[in-house]
Amino acid sequence: MPQRNVLSIEQFMGTRKVMGGAFSPDEKSIVFTTNASGVFNVYRMPVAGGPAEQLTNSSTDNVYALSYFPDGERLLVSRERGGTENYHLWVLEPGGDFVDLTPGDNVTARFFGLTSDGTAFYCATNERDRHCFDIYKINGETLERELLFTDFHGYDFGCISRDGRYIALGEPRTRQNSNIFLYDAVTGELSQLTSHEGDGCFWASCFDWNSKYLYYRTNRDGDFYHVERIELETGRSEEVVKDDCDCYISISPHGKYQVITRDRDSCFQIEVSCLQSGEQIALPCFPGEGISGFSFSRSARLLGFYVKGDGRPGDLYIHDFSSRVTRKLVSSLTPEIDPDDLVDSRIVSYCSFDGLEIQSLLWKPHDASSVNKVPALVYIHGGPGGQTRKEYNATIQFLVNQGYAVLAPNYRGSSGYGKTFHALDNGKHAQEPLRDCIEAGRYLATLDWVDSSKVGIMGASYGGFLTLSALTFYPQEFAVGIDLFGPTNWQRTLESFPPYWRSSLTDFYRKLGDPATDGEMLRKISPLFHADAIVKPLLVLQGANDPRVLKSESDEIVVAIRKKNGIVEYVVFDDEGHGFTKKSNQVYAYQRIVGFLDRYLRGVRALKSQTSFLDRDSTGSDSDLVKR
Repeated sequence: MPQRNVLSIEQFMGTRKVMGGAFSPDEKSIVFTTNASGVFNVYRMPVAGGPAEQLTNSSTDNVYALSYFPDGERLLVSRERGGTENYHLWVLEPGGDFVDLTPGDNVTARFFGLTSDGTAFYCATNERDRHCFDIYKINGETLERELLFTDFHGYDFGCISRDGRYIALGEPRTRQNSNIFLYDAVTGELSQLTSHEGDGCFWASCFDWNSKYLYYRTNRDGDFYHVERIELETGRSEEVVKDDCDCYISISPHGKYQVITRDRDSCFQIEVSCLQSGEQIALPCFPGEGISGFSFSRSARLLGFYVKGDGRPGDLYIHDFSSRVTRKLVSSLTPEIDPDDLVDSRIVSYCSFDGLEIQSLLWKPHDASSVNKVPALVYIHGGPGGQTRKEYNATIQFLVNQGYAVLAPNYRGSSGYGKTFHALDNGKHAQEPLRDCIEAGRYLATLDWVDSSKVGIMGASYGGFLTLSALTFYPQEFAVGIDLFGPTNWQRTLESFPPYWRSSLTDFYRKLGDPATDGEMLRKISPLFHADAIVKPLLVLQGANDPRVLKSESDEIVVAIRKKNGIVEYVVFDDEGHGFTKKSNQVYAYQRIVGFLDRYLRGVRALKSQTSFLDRDSTGSDSDLVKR
């Protein structure tokens, strides 16, 4: 049996997260974003390989690479402050200076890509109306803005045709019903392009190079999304690709290549082919791993993409279509970690309370056995509508390395399993999805290598809500709970969403309830109003600037538990929002999580290297409110 080499949190934090990728106009370099410095910054690397050059040196705000400007010297980047999610678009000058293109305290900006010739780019801001995003074209040389579309309805942006005439938009979002609208910039007309009866969604993907067709995905007449295209002149539709899983499409510059993405077995798989000949382009095989985050160079000669798996946080690869050579450009896993010390998940299924099969991912510590039973955690993904995939999860890998088994159920309502499964949670939260999570804990307890008396539950965001609900409405099922910024009062949460989430509220109301009409039901499912039932130890972690789940949500449930002398530890990060992005904060959070589990689930003191760090806040008193 493989032995478990226990790694420190500092070793885990040596791994960097790498994302994005934009090729220079001359296709000799690529810029990307990584948190190697502790926060996200922009780096540049030669396509041929070599050392990466750090272009931004922020120690506070995260900075994300978006695109080169036509001159190949300036960069377009995105920045946000303290987790507020008010992203601005900035010009990064060659000397390191920043120019804010979308100023304003409450302004949020979104980047929608370059024009086909690379001389301008498309974006949207909510500066006129915080609820809606107006679409602009910005000249790459003069930085002058041209208003293309004024949004009074809260549409979702889809794509823009190469000639700039057509903008595809989505109606206000629901997960079971949506249509595509087409704006004609020449005539100024906005028309509905798709229609259907019953449940079904249409989402715009891309226009063809000649602006003749719009490609889109729909689940109108099936359980999974398939790809169709519509001829704009005649309105005729035809099927492009259909499979027994969700499918997506992207088309390269100049209309040369087609990329079909399939969401299968908790991984994204891609298939690249030449549109003219139909020839499939051979890429290396990555068994058990997924490919995502791909981008083309302007000539479509180069393709950048990320390979992700349980033991691979996301390595950046470059494929050269002319030489047919694929090379790895950036490795993300720190050399201090032996991949053999990490654990590959395996797909398992269990039957829930009503016989529904719930597919899950299970991580088993190397030294777990029937004679060495280990404590375990049910790990609940966010949402509603998320999915746990076979990708590197630093939290899970750290917990497993510390000797905790982890089961991540894709409970009813999760994405990737068809629209029928996706809709099973409508109006049933803190009911059927919660019971799926309860059954996940019971499934863990049946495994002969798990200590059935030491099963806990944890989750972030919506997963944090389900964690709190489990401790509240099934108080004896789990030994402990860990809540990361989970809603506790749905009435307030739904009323306090950021204004630009207006298009998402219809979906939330359908799944959870409308605060204007369903207040009693929302109160019934909100853990805050039933906190007296929580009797097991709880750890709560929260970002002070969270715009989605306000800090008061966590404050109040902590106060409620302390009033009845319950065991609750509380950590607040002053410089974070909905999730913790800074490495120093992640280190602190992981140490608190493992220290809490060692005390209350495993039943031993924290590791020696962590004891002095943790003991100062282990009393359950007000000192647990840690400001960073």
